[in-house]
Amino acid sequence: MNSRRGPKSKRADSKPAQVVAEADAEDKPERIAKRMARAGLCSRREAETWIAAGRVSVNGKLLETPAFTVTLKDRIEVDGNLISAKERTRLWLFHKPAGTVTTNRDPEGRKTVFETLPEGLPRLLTVGRLDINTEGLLLMTNDGGLSRELELPTTGWLRRYRVRVHGKVNEQELEKLKDGIAVDGVLYGAIEATLEHVQGTNSWLSVSLREGKNREIKNVLGHLGLNVTRLIRISFGPFQLGDLPTGGIREIRSRMLRDQLGNALIERSGADFDAPIINLAPEVARSASKAVEQGGDKSRKNAKPKEKLKRGGVRSETLSRLTTSKDDGRGTKRGTGKGSSPKSRGGNKRGKR
Repeated sequence: MNSRRGPKSKRADSKPAQVVAEADAEDKPERIAKRMARAGLCSRREAETWIAAGRVSVNGKLLETPAFTVTLKDRIEVDGNLISAKERTRLWLFHKPAGTVTTNRDPEGRKTVFETLPEGLPRLLTVGRLDINTEGLLLMTNDGGLSRELELPTTGWLRRYRVRVHGKVNEQELEKLKDGIAVDGVLYGAIEATLEHVQGTNSWLSVSLREGKNREIKNVLGHLGLNVTRLIRISFGPFQLGDLPTGGIREIRSRMLRDQLGNALIERSGADFDAPIINLAPEVARSASKAVEQGGDKSRKNAKPKEKLKRGGVRSETLSRLTTSKDDGRGTKRGTGKGSSPKSRGGNKRGKR
């Protein structure tokens, strides 16, 4: 049987060219911020902030600039805690409840989307943001590069919403939104909006867009004399909310995720589907974030993480308090309760609807 394999190579210890190429690619030097993002610890921008605050060291030496490259052989620590190597790119579908804010911590004490997540998940980043009043599909990933790429309007992924509005709907005006519209000096791209059905003075619309500027749906429909009283995102690109329950989260399988992203998007984002799956200790990310918020005291770089964030169930919120009506010009919103000032709504951050 051995004779059928042909003569042995003169270099018995040589590796196939493909294996050597893969090994070289795996140990290719890359920026420290990118490596931290690939490990699922934070975004690249957050990594740069942590480095500037003196929280990151490589091979025992404190970094002073993010302009630094590392390989798999380097030992990277945040607050004295060793971080893992690259982690496989992963993506989750999350059904965001209304009344939760898309942020890690809220200075006003409002419930965040991360407080509703179950234990055992790695450090996750959201793909864009949804306004506190908006519910429905929110993509989450452990890969900062993928998150940033999917947020970009140039990616062109369609986002679909079901919208309940109060007021008389003019279908001809909805049709004109396909050509774009300018509202208060802001130019919005093409929006597909159709009337689904009417319930008394309320109507349900189907709205699709690709750009997703801050509060885009609320601002555009408000310009048409319609007050948005409920906003539900039902899809983002190829990913559907489906029957995922409120507060529920489901991971997309790696093979399906790779197929849905496509080669071009994978290359642009730097997604890695060959690395192992590693659940990073969430307290590493939390301790570094908290240290930066407290002033970035370099002398505390070896401080131990404090107790974990408490995670709980999803609180139900009455929809009557979650209207996205237009401001009345006095800094408050018509038909809302306490805490609905522009400041309490989290400010104008890109990606919120």
